[in-house]
Formats: sequence, C-alpha cells, structure tokens
Amino acid sequence: MKLTTLKTNTHETLGIWEDFGIVPIGVINKHFWKDWPTELWQLLTQDRLGQLNGWYRAEGQALLADLSAEAVTTRTAPYAPLYRHPRKIWGIGLNYAAHAADLAEKTPRGIPGSFMKPDTTVIGPGDLICVPQMSEKTTAEGELAVIIGKKCRQVDEDQWREVVAGFTTTIDMTAEDILRLNPRYLAVSKSFDTFFSFGPQLITPDEIEDVAALKVSTIINGRVHASNTVSNMTFSPAFLVAFLSRVMTLLPGDIISTGTPGAAHIREGDLVECHIDGFEPLKNPVMDLKKS
Repeated sequence: MKLTTLKTNTHETLGIWEDFGIVPIGVINKHFWKDWPTELWQLLTQDRLGQLNGWYRAEGQALLADLSAEAVTTRTAPYAPLYRHPRKIWGIGLNYAAHAADLAEKTPRGIPGSFMKPDTTVIGPGDLICVPQMSEKTTAEGELAVIIGKKCRQVDEDQWREVVAGFTTTIDMTAEDILRLNPRYLAVSKSFDTFFSFGPQLITPDEIEDVAALKVSTIINGRVHASNTVSNMTFSPAFLVAFLSRVMTLLPGDIISTGTPGAAHIREGDLVECHIDGFEPLKNPVMDLKKS
C-alpha cells in the first residue's frame, strides 16, 4: 500500500495512492463504514496502519477502483509532508563509502555516524528549501528513510521489518561550511528551518521485496549528482533499526534517514530531487535567503 498526505483548502488529509489517483481516507470511511484516522500521524500512533493495510490487501484495493470518480490529484490538492511533528528524526552520516570519500572522511565502523534533527526542519514535496543567511555552502542529500510503526526496544536485526511502518524518500540538508569549521557544529549545521523534506509516499514493507536492491539518487536540476544502491551501505537499514533501538526506545512515526550516496551544493533557483526505485520522486526548489 502507498500512502500520501495532501493539502486541501482547510486541512491536510491522508490518502491511498492508486494508479488512477489518490483516494482520501475520509472518502473510504464514508463509503465502506470505516473509521480510519484521516492523518498519517494518528494512523501510526494509534497502531492502526496494520489494520488498514490488511483490509487493503484483502479487499480494499479492488473496492477502491469503484471510487475513481472521487479520487483527487496533486493539481487540486498538492502534497504535504507525510506528517509534521515526528518525535525523533535520526540522520545517518557517511553511510556510503563513496560519500565519505567526497568529504575526505573515514567511513564509520562499528557505530554509525548519526545525528538528530528537530521537527522544525520538516517540509514537504514542493516546499522551498531555504539556504540560510549564515551559510555560503549548503548541500542537499537524497536518502531512503525508514519510518517506525511500533514502540520498540532491543529489536533483533532479523526482525526489523516487524516494527517498520514503511519507507519514504527524503532530502536532508547540511550547512557544510559551518560543519567544516568544527565537527562539534554538526547539530547546528543540520538544524536550520526547511532542512528536512520527506514524502510524498510512504510505501509499506510488503510492497518492497528487497530493500537492499533499491537505487537511491540525488538529482540536481535534472542531472544525477550521485547514485548508489542500499546494498552498498556500510550499515544496512536492518542494522540501523536494531542498533538505534538499543540506544533508545523507538516510537511510531520516528524517522531514520539512512544516508546519502552524495551531497550536492545547492544554490538559488536549483531544483533538488530524491529518486528511489518504485517511489514517486521527491522534489524541492531552492531559495537563498541572502538573495531574497
């Protein structure tokens, strides 16, 4: 199942993504006497994603075809972030050896390079990435993210999918010039407003046979800046979920952005994209606040 969040005139609402359009959960509730939450955050925190996906796989997908007349498109309801206030956003740094080499850094071993971002960084597809006044070199990084679906602690690596709600595309930003001044400035360099875009789709694990085979790409102005497959990560998504669950309790809606194949310097007027096999691309334009 593929889920997305759309902006309407009055609110943001959850929908199921189909080839013919996006069917809002409110429409599904009305026609089939359901009471599914109409926001993804609520669906996750109420632990009802599994119920919705079970209905979808058993009969819902076939039934939705009859609702094509009530499906919406992004021409009338643009994308929003999947949700706006995750409890935790974990970022994983230098998880591809090639990206570490770009930065003349050593690939972390044993313990993944990691950092956390505040929810004030969150934007959605199509929203502006703002290069801050304080930075002369900000970079953007396309990444695969894991969204946690269940409260969990001490997860075994071979059972990681059991606690995962799904996967999505992300673009993570870094004020690289600030970071290069001192590695202790990592939190500052990652935490400016608009420095984390995610969506437009959450794809449930049953839709992805082999996560390791997915190709992740950072695209700038239509050109591939960097591309690699998940299998080339130093720390796999399975390892990251298990490892971080030993550090702290993971909660529904927590996001683990698993690292980028390459970071691109972004400038006023650029269009940044994250492409991952099987996902709708994530796209964000760039504005430099120093030029506004």
